[in-house]
Amino acid sequence: MKLVTAVIKPHRLDDVVAAIKALGVSGITATEVRGFGRQGGHSETYRGTEYKIDFVPKVRIEVLIDSPDLDRLVDAIVETAKTGKIGDGKIWITEVAETIRIRTGERGTDAI
Repeated sequence: MKLVTAVIKPHRLDDVVAAIKALGVSGITATEVRGFGRQGGHSETYRGTEYKIDFVPKVRIEVLIDSPDLDRLVDAIVETAKTGKIGDGKIWITEVAETIRIRTGERGTDAI
């Protein structure tokens, strides 16, 4: 099992979720987060004064998936989240040792 975590631009969320659902994935967690990478934030002007915004709004998506479906999931996220501009985001994949469904006590891939 793998935990796929992606940080993307907020306006791409609906398209990414639709692409993930089309793969038959049964669960997605999305969280509003703020951060920066190479882009280093941006500047905005309010009432004639320029402000430096260090942390840019992003969305963090987490999906727990069985390993054979991993490449299809990652490809779907990349294709739908990509705008070709700086700040598109990152994906990282973490090995998951065990999963337990609290309601039923199921373990492993049955709990996904």
